[in-house]
Amino acid sequence: MVATPPPPPTPEDLHRFPCEQCGADYRFDPTNGQLTCDHCGHSLAMEEGGPAIRELDFRKALADQLPAQEIEETRVATCSNCAAAVEFDPATHAAECPFCATPIVADTGTNRHIKPRAVLPFAMTERAAREAMNDWLGRLWFAPNGLQEYARKGRRLEGIYVPYWTYDADTKSRYSGQRGIVYYETQSVMVDGKREQRQVQKIRWTPVSGRTARFFDDVLVLASRALPKRYTDALQPWDLGALQPYSPEYLAGFRAEAYTVELDEGYDEARAIMDRTIERDVRFDIGGDRQQIHRIDTTVSDVTFKHILLPVWLAAYKYRGKSYRFVVNGQTGRVQGERPWSAWKITFAVILGLILAGTIGYFVAQNQ
Repeated sequence: MVATPPPPPTPEDLHRFPCEQCGADYRFDPTNGQLTCDHCGHSLAMEEGGPAIRELDFRKALADQLPAQEIEETRVATCSNCAAAVEFDPATHAAECPFCATPIVADTGTNRHIKPRAVLPFAMTERAAREAMNDWLGRLWFAPNGLQEYARKGRRLEGIYVPYWTYDADTKSRYSGQRGIVYYETQSVMVDGKREQRQVQKIRWTPVSGRTARFFDDVLVLASRALPKRYTDALQPWDLGALQPYSPEYLAGFRAEAYTVELDEGYDEARAIMDRTIERDVRFDIGGDRQQIHRIDTTVSDVTFKHILLPVWLAAYKYRGKSYRFVVNGQTGRVQGERPWSAWKITFAVILGLILAGTIGYFVAQNQ
């Protein structure tokens, strides 16, 4: 009798790692870079090796011609409030959205997407991230005391791997414009009935044209819509040199957001970043004191990309009916978030300022 082969592991199984000693789930521990069991304390070293980090062909991806091994399916839940698409394990059926604290129900469907090629592992623990967030809140003037206290005593921060695209491209640009050289002429002018000599600035323009070239490496584009871009941009810089080949072990104990910005949308943003850099290159090439750019024609070739995951500790709190979100760079500890204000603190400061101003004015008047 031929034995029936076991079914292939599901995407959810690939992100679960039972402890060798007690059977509970391991989680990735940022303090030692190993898998650690919270139940019995057993640690397991990460496996060495894995597929090398390599770029994928952008044009083939747009034509849906990537190899099958570059595609995976995961179970996600989509938040109705912020549109975050977050992976959930099979045992989870309802939870709060980690991005906005809205209750959500886990979907039964799967999300088919391009696999991550690299991951930047968490380098700081939840406790360290919470301390960084509390320090940040403590430095905010006019923040509500209740929110600060609620944040300190509230639930744990959520470790989320946020999706990004990186793009590489070779560019060659031709431009035309003008180079401006500043010089001064002496002119006589009448001031209050008197003739004076003044230096007047002039610019001498000369037509110019030329070529520039630049290879762009790892232009980083956020592939999520769940968080305001101003927050995630402010978490930079990221040390992409510390990226590791993607391995599901790094996701043990954490959640991962599925990308909601498609590959071609991300490329449009990457091109805008490239174009700004190319414009700076052109201005430098034109030289002089001033530059006018009439036209830039850029040819882009050898475009490649990769899907990567970057670590973020996230807190979403609801305080007096309003949601507040704070994000912590899981590598550096840099904090960003919504700026809470306390109306009574502001009112008290204004009144105190008026009293001080009135007191100072009174003593000044008495001493005159």
